[in-house]
Amino acid sequence: MERLAEKAAENLSALRNTKPLIHNITNFVVMNYTANALLAMGASPVMAHAEGEVEEMVSYAGALVLNIGTLTDTWVAAMIKAGKKANAIDTPVVLDPVGSGATALRTASAKRIIEEITIRVIRGNASEILSLRHTDSKTKGVDAMHSVDEAADTGRVLAGELESTLAITGPVDLITDGKRVVRVGNGHPLMGYVTGTGCTASAAIGAFCAVDPDPLSATVSALAFFGLAGEVAAEKADAPGSFMIALIDALYTITPEALRDGCKIIRE
Repeated sequence: MERLAEKAAENLSALRNTKPLIHNITNFVVMNYTANALLAMGASPVMAHAEGEVEEMVSYAGALVLNIGTLTDTWVAAMIKAGKKANAIDTPVVLDPVGSGATALRTASAKRIIEEITIRVIRGNASEILSLRHTDSKTKGVDAMHSVDEAADTGRVLAGELESTLAITGPVDLITDGKRVVRVGNGHPLMGYVTGTGCTASAAIGAFCAVDPDPLSATVSALAFFGLAGEVAAEKADAPGSFMIALIDALYTITPEALRDGCKIIRE
């Protein structure tokens, strides 16, 4: 879609010009990689999860990204505290319900966060998204056991019910706000061999939400950009270790014009 491709390029320029602070309450596994990725794309990351400082920290941020990958009850409390503060000052909140559906704690925590905080964007794989509405949906750890298409109808309904934008990521991503549906085909299979690429995609969505008030176009921009970075990285690296570094480099080097020309966006 030409307009969405142009918007993606505009958003990337805005991101690099404004360098918004992105507050992440995320998991131990991905903190370093996510921070480096945000820096490379042009944002300013902060990883603050202490309950005593999250309200103050989020007040400085352009977006708040919540990720339940290494979950504890204390972190959930901090996430809700930060999320409520973000809501009060109209700062966008992005949720990554990592592994929701795998255990009762994860599923209940994701649902509690959704109930207590207004979430602008939820990004997950198909199984994670299904688990937010279907109690019998299961995941294999943090990996999807369902396809994007299997979760598409549920995603549309859930987005409408929550008044949020949902991003169901996979080989071809589906983004919906319950009314509009867009698919993004950018990406590369090697992205599945690097820990935290999904979490980093969620952080990228937060960065783009900080510069675009429309959560759907912000999410489409972020996923097209991150997926294109995977494609560019794969041109230089053919194994996970070197690919992981090449992906960071691609996030830094891709120009707005290259993003506009390289987008694989389809509006349904």
